Amino acid sequence: QLQAFGGGLVQAGGSLRLSCAASGFTLDDYAIGWFRQAPGKEREGVSCISNSHGGTYYANSVKGRFTISSDNAKNTVYLQMDNLKPEDTAIYYCAADSLLRLWVLGLPHYWGQGTLVTVSS
Repeated sequence: QLQAFGGGLVQAGGSLRLSCAASGFTLDDYAIGWFRQAPGKEREGVSCISNSHGGTYYANSVKGRFTISSDNAKNTVYLQMDNLKPEDTAIYYCAADSLLRLWVLGLPHYWGQGTLVTVSS
């Protein structure tokens, strides 16, 4: 099970931190990623972390602004979002699966509920 929280309303240039708490498996079992979907747009992979592969991955649109990290003791993945832009406005979802299915194919099996991020200009 995945629980995502931390969304909210922020002005452009501001920051938010999203959290994704996992239960029923550990962060070593699956890669954990964040996806987002804005109204009228396709779902987009934002970032991913894989403890087993020792890597972090980012969409070009968020590189240098977003940072993904994990806390194994809390079984939680975080997405620190800085210098937010209005185009970052979307519902953000966390998901889990193998790195291949999650980041390469964009088809993870396991999803958390979404959390809304709204960035005002």
